[in-house]
Amino acid sequence: MTITSKQRARLKSIASGYDTIFQIGKNALGDELINQLSNALEARELIKIRVLENCDYTARELAQEIADRTESLVVQVIGTKIVLYRQNKNPKKRTISLDD
Repeated sequence: MTITSKQRARLKSIASGYDTIFQIGKNALGDELINQLSNALEARELIKIRVLENCDYTARELAQEIADRTESLVVQVIGTKIVLYRQNKNPKKRTISLDD
């Protein structure tokens, strides 16, 4: 799935009002964390993650890895913050509309 720059801008503006719901630290990406992130994406579609200073990887490195493992899209990476998006498979449960 790909999104247009207009859709990406819309997702960024929505995410700006969201709180960080996950923090990634020294243990980085275990299967349990990937499952939690995937579940959060299923419920919310758009999530914000913070990479802690004690993590061995940069936010940019982690962003693509998480996106690949959760089948989501990297909306943006700013400093230690990552924003991911995955459209809900069930049209009735979608909370974010990307239609122009």
